[in-house]
Amino acid sequence: MFEAARGEPLVRKPDDAARIVEACWAKQCRAALLYPENLTPRFFDLGSGEAGAILDKVRRFRVRIAVVCPPGEVTFSSRFREILCDDFQVFETRDAAIGWLQK
Repeated sequence: MFEAARGEPLVRKPDDAARIVEACWAKQCRAALLYPENLTPRFFDLGSGEAGAILDKVRRFRVRIAVVCPPGEVTFSSRFREILCDDFQVFETRDAAIGWLQK
């Protein structure tokens, strides 16, 4: 599993989604543990389209993503939870995210 460093931007714009895939390939895995600050500032605003663009690129390479978002750390748009699925989930704790990625 690839785990991004907390506090460091990894994907500054949707086109940077390849960085997630590259990091996974470097670790020879298909699972990424991310934090909100690793993603674009508007990722959690479903209306921006950034989450969809990023997830579409990562899904092409069958990479699963778990994002650790402790309560109150991120404001989700009203319909954001609708994009959660078998290859993308949001968790309140790192342990829960790792457990899901290891399944």
